Parts: sequence; C-alpha cells; structure tokens
Amino acid sequence: MAHKKGVLTMELIYLLRVVIAGLCGALIGYERKNRMKEAGIRTHFVVAVGASLMMVVSKYGFMDQLHWENLSLDPSRIAAQVVSGVGFLGAGMIFMQRQTVKGLTTAAGIWATAGMGMAIGSGLYWVGGGVTIIIVLAQIVLHGRFYSLATPKTDQLLIRFHDEPDAMLHIQQLIKAENITILSFHAESSTKNGDEIELEMAIRLPRSYGREQLLPIVQNLKAVISVEIQ
Repeated sequence: MAHKKGVLTMELIYLLRVVIAGLCGALIGYERKNRMKEAGIRTHFVVAVGASLMMVVSKYGFMDQLHWENLSLDPSRIAAQVVSGVGFLGAGMIFMQRQTVKGLTTAAGIWATAGMGMAIGSGLYWVGGGVTIIIVLAQIVLHGRFYSLATPKTDQLLIRFHDEPDAMLHIQQLIKAENITILSFHAESSTKNGDEIELEMAIRLPRSYGREQLLPIVQNLKAVISVEIQ
C-alpha cells in the first residue's frame, strides 16, 4: 500500500512538472499572440507540454526495467529526438515575404520553448522558469528597439509607365540617385499592343528615408502612369 502511494505521489509530481511547463509555454505564446505572429498561446502550450512529457517518460518511464541485467538506459536519446522534431515544426513557420525572411523569431521561440519544457520535465524548475522570463523580456524589450538601426527597410515597388525610349533607364537612375538599392526587378508589357510596361522592383530604402518621399519623385517622370509601394 505504501509503495502504491509513493508511486502515485511521484506521478503527481511528474504531472505537476508538465502543467508548469505548459503554463510557461502559454506565457511565451501570449506575447507572440499579441504581436499577431504565426504561433500563439496554444502552439507554445502544446510544445512545452509535449517536450516536458517526453522528458518525464524518457527519464522516469522505464524505471521498472532497471532490474534486468546488462540493461542501461540513456534519457538523452528521447530529448535529442524532441529537439530534432521541433526543428521541423519551426521550419514550417519560416517564409519569404517581400524579399525578407519572416517567422525566424517565432521559430526560434518554439525551439526554446521545447528546451524549457524539457528542463522543467527533468526537474530543473528554476532553469525552466528563468528561461521563460528571459525569453518574454527579450521579446518585449528588444522588439523593434534596434531593428530600424540594424536593418534598412525593404519594399516592393510597382510602376506602370509608357514604353518610351530610355524610360526604364531614367526610372532606375532616379531611384539610384536617392541612394535606394535595387535588389531585383522584373518588367513585362501590361497591354496587348505593348505600349505600357509594368515594372516590379524589390528595393531597399535608406534608414532615414520614408515611402512618402519616393512616390512623388517617381510620379513626376513624364512616362510614368502610376506608382505603388507594397
């Protein structure tokens, strides 16, 4: 009877670890949800719970097999597989938009959440809780604080203009004169008779340069019909 009570007590402790990991994951996910990111509270909660559960099973789930001779257990095996599996989950959140990679921070957060879940699942409560606080504070404090200083703005420019001699060259020269970097461009006829050209450009604006400054400059060209920044 005492043995069964002891086993039940230990399992309740393991369950508590899973619950704590889930709450920490939900806290990380709450910050991501507020910023309208790909993964929110539920995703981070499930990842943390799953990672914690796998760690508990890996570390304590085979205790009844230890009486066999020549049998050894390696709890790190399942932990390693959790890290690999979460890597695939995070990769699904990374995508390209307007020549910019999106979702990297969220994917890294999912990966870190799994690590936090494993830490709590193995009994490292302070480590898991501390990592949760560090992640949340980093997301709040560093969000957008240094981005404008470190990364120039990238935009998609769509220009429709009459197919006049050197019109495309004049447009490119005008844009470069504003210290704007042209990353790529694609041009094609927008009408059946080919008298209009649609030019799509990926551009990188200087840090102190606003979109509203570029539009009137390009629109003033005689051949230009319309300009749109996406």
